[in-house]
Amino acid sequence: MSGSRAVLVLTSHARFGDSDRPTGFWYEELAAPYHALTDAGIEVILASPAGGQPPVDPASLAPAAATDAVDRFRADPDALARLAATVPLAGLDGGAFDSVFLVGGHGTMWDFPANPPLADLLTSVLSRGGTVGAVCHGAAALVDLHVGGRPVVNGRQLTAFSDSEEELVAATGLVPFSLEQRLRSLGANYRAGRPFAPHVLRDGQLVTGQNPASSTRVAELVIETARPVRTAPTRP
Repeated sequence: MSGSRAVLVLTSHARFGDSDRPTGFWYEELAAPYHALTDAGIEVILASPAGGQPPVDPASLAPAAATDAVDRFRADPDALARLAATVPLAGLDGGAFDSVFLVGGHGTMWDFPANPPLADLLTSVLSRGGTVGAVCHGAAALVDLHVGGRPVVNGRQLTAFSDSEEELVAATGLVPFSLEQRLRSLGANYRAGRPFAPHVLRDGQLVTGQNPASSTRVAELVIETARPVRTAPTRP
């Protein structure tokens, strides 16, 4: 896939609603796809709603969550520099990308839905036959997305962080809505695997993973599925 271009989108939201509990992006869900894509020769841009350094969920840096991919990313000065200077979504031209990867983390539940620049980016890529990958709560970007007048998830097989997993991390009462139930209500053929076990589904140009453990496989399928669809110069 050398010559292809992808944008990884991260949240800019740092708290569970009005609580003091911190959140942000989940590091494994950034690090694993970042390395998979760059190792495959794909040019990667990091973006977020607000631009600049996005907040990281501190729980994703705990020993049990900090995988080899996370350690590799945090030891890479270039990767860290990119993370510190994510491009604001409003400054992106969707025509400059062949694929989009929606990085998860609970913060996305607040700033991915009803986000016009993000919706424009996704619509631009999907309408040209580009690929969208979403892992865990990254799928929150899909709940308000319409293509051709209908929800983009309607009739599609997909997955995302499950209600069972929300309960297990004590977040059910903190998130603004149930991602699983919202996707189902929009007509998605939502399927969940075992909590915190890898579970990935591909439906056409849409690739979704249930949880952090699914991150690498989602990226692999994005690489397999993506094809050149850019219509704009290769710049953010």
